[in-house]
Amino acid sequence: MTTSDVMTKGIETIAVTSDADAAWGLMRLKAVHHLAVKDGSKLVGVLSDRDLGSRNGAALRRGRTVADLMTRGVVTVDAAAPVRKAANLMRGRSIGCVVVTDNRRPVGIITVADLLELIGRGLEYPVSQTARTALRHRAPHSKRHRSTGPW
Repeated sequence: MTTSDVMTKGIETIAVTSDADAAWGLMRLKAVHHLAVKDGSKLVGVLSDRDLGSRNGAALRRGRTVADLMTRGVVTVDAAAPVRKAANLMRGRSIGCVVVTDNRRPVGIITVADLLELIGRGLEYPVSQTARTALRHRAPHSKRHRSTGPW
């Protein structure tokens, strides 16, 4: 199985000069956790929701640009490479995604969630884009109020 079989096709991108709050808004709008950062047509970094401080990171994002918070140096893998290579790159560098390229042009992204979906589904079942979409629309966690009981 190759990386092109597992990747999410297309990449959401943002300009390196964009406001960090705008990047956060784009992630929420598109329901993604990673954005590819471009300087003109050149891919220069990756921005994750963790880089932006996640949901509670408003203070971190205030007054900052994408360039201030992004991870520089994009880790890429060829579209024809085996999925194992992408998994090993992510594990070896402790990163949450790799950009998939075809002739040095970005064509998709593989995230830890994509690899977990592959493991959970197993190799015998084909990749379904509708199943991927369904995973992005999860119900938010509800906070439970604790009683004064012993637990």
